[in-house]
Amino acid sequence: MDLSRRGFIKLTGAGLAVSSMGALGFGSAGTALAASVRPFKLTAATETRNTCTYCSVACGILIYSQGDRAKNVKSSVIHIEGDPDHPVNRGTLCPKGAGLLDIVRAPGRLTVPKYRAAGATEWKEVSWDFALDRIATLMKQDRDANFIAKNGAGTTVNRWNTTGMLAASAASNEAAYVTFKWARALGMVTFDNQARV
Repeated sequence: MDLSRRGFIKLTGAGLAVSSMGALGFGSAGTALAASVRPFKLTAATETRNTCTYCSVACGILIYSQGDRAKNVKSSVIHIEGDPDHPVNRGTLCPKGAGLLDIVRAPGRLTVPKYRAAGATEWKEVSWDFALDRIATLMKQDRDANFIAKNGAGTTVNRWNTTGMLAASAASNEAAYVTFKWARALGMVTFDNQARV
């Protein structure tokens, strides 16, 4: 920058005039402006770290909810964003992950288990205890009816070929290991992970 002596004096004078405005009482304008700015909406929200459930990438997400955290008060999710500290996605989300808030708030989203009895046309809401007991009962009946202890040559195989399992892709290594061992202990041969689907 080519600055002459006269230009330097003009620039210095302008700087002096601007800084003098604060001494004359114009300095409180900044405080008034700061007071008029609305507060950040996530300041009073509760932050919860979680994992996106869509695919096998397992991106980290931050879920913000509001509520007074009282015992009988249900908090509502107000914002979901990528977790910048997560090593997988570093704060970025794909379009499906970025739309998680719409899915959480969707009016047609199932929040309770439903059951349709044989021959019925309507689904009815049931408790989690009923749903889990029903699943366990059907698994036991199928395993008892179709378990193969020995093959044709008399070798012990302990196979259960009529039921398979699809595990969650966003599980940790430890959870995946325990799930795999549990399915194999039951004799399931068909076992896959949602990460490959």
